[in-house]
Amino acid sequence: MARKILHLDLDAFFCSVEELLDPSLVGKAFAVGGSPQGRGVIASCSYAARLKGVRSAMPAGKALQLCPELLMIHHRHGLYSEYSDRVMSILQDTTPLVEQVSVDEAFLDVSDLPQPLKLIAIGLQKRVADETRLPCSLGGATNKLVAKMANDYGKKQVHTGRAPRAITIIEPGEEQAFLTPLEIQALWGFGPKTAEKLRERGIFRIGQLYELSESELRGFFGNHASEILDRAKGIDTRPVYDSEHDPKSVSNETTYYSDTDDLRQISDTLRWLSDKVGYRLRKHNLAGSCVQIKIRYSDFTTITRQKMLQQPTNLDDEIFGAVTDLLKSHFTVGREVRLLGVGVTKLEEPAIQLSLFDTSAQKKTQLTEAIDTLKDKYGKQIIIRASSLKPGKRK
Repeated sequence: MARKILHLDLDAFFCSVEELLDPSLVGKAFAVGGSPQGRGVIASCSYAARLKGVRSAMPAGKALQLCPELLMIHHRHGLYSEYSDRVMSILQDTTPLVEQVSVDEAFLDVSDLPQPLKLIAIGLQKRVADETRLPCSLGGATNKLVAKMANDYGKKQVHTGRAPRAITIIEPGEEQAFLTPLEIQALWGFGPKTAEKLRERGIFRIGQLYELSESELRGFFGNHASEILDRAKGIDTRPVYDSEHDPKSVSNETTYYSDTDDLRQISDTLRWLSDKVGYRLRKHNLAGSCVQIKIRYSDFTTITRQKMLQQPTNLDDEIFGAVTDLLKSHFTVGREVRLLGVGVTKLEEPAIQLSLFDTSAQKKTQLTEAIDTLKDKYGKQIIIRASSLKPGKRK
């Protein structure tokens, strides 16, 4: 029996939330993102703005050149997270196998549900709209790769200036026929540079990859040749894993409105990120023994470094301590930073540490648990560090 996999993507998510808060924005060209006076980029743009050529990840200044009437709105990440959580709760109520890919995107394995895949997609789209008033599009297939590509394809067929609300289902056995005529960059995982190199060799459509010999494929893709060919044929055996209850890592990152080399500001940001990662670990009843830092400089050069701990942790202070050590060892002083990230991997259930003589660790754990209780009861902003009160740092 073929699997039934859905890919759900919230349509222009940030902008859709903003339209709920301010209905006058509906139908207008607007974008959520950073200031055009700084290094701001477009995080999300309305479909009316897309008709003018505006795209996500585009510098805000360029977006305004293409669309002078474009309205710019600053991020409200906390609010977006609340709406995202509501949608993900609906998905988890549909099936326990939900793999959240990002704040506005997830895979679902609905193989155990008796209805046809299209009816499941229609019902899910309607429920999200009824309970959150947010538009979404869905792609469906026998695997994650084709479901994702089907959704991308379906959304691109709508050019109304409104949320597409597309549903695109690829029936079992039709995977390769669906992929064959698509433009080469449509293949999930191919970036613009890879696609451009293939075009230079005369390869414009996914189906042309089937015609290459094994030696030609290896010349293009090296050891990944067989994997790429399977992908081009729509073959994908990866499971949809339960990301809510079985995450492989926990991480958070943030981008500055303006690049900075201020070490105090960078340290404060890493503290804030460490607190967020620690809180999420504790909510999952997890701890990790590998702490990672991600630094993206102003020229977009990105480094990721990690440190192994003697024992797994989910305490904010211990995560921040490891991140601070990594910063000291790998940060280039005077070089401006655009993005910072903190992550913890190698996860397991936290061990119970008992000590007859040193109670400092126990006191930290008890204090952290007390703070978490307050956050759960009164909201995450009930207790925040003083450094987080400084304005204008992050977006």
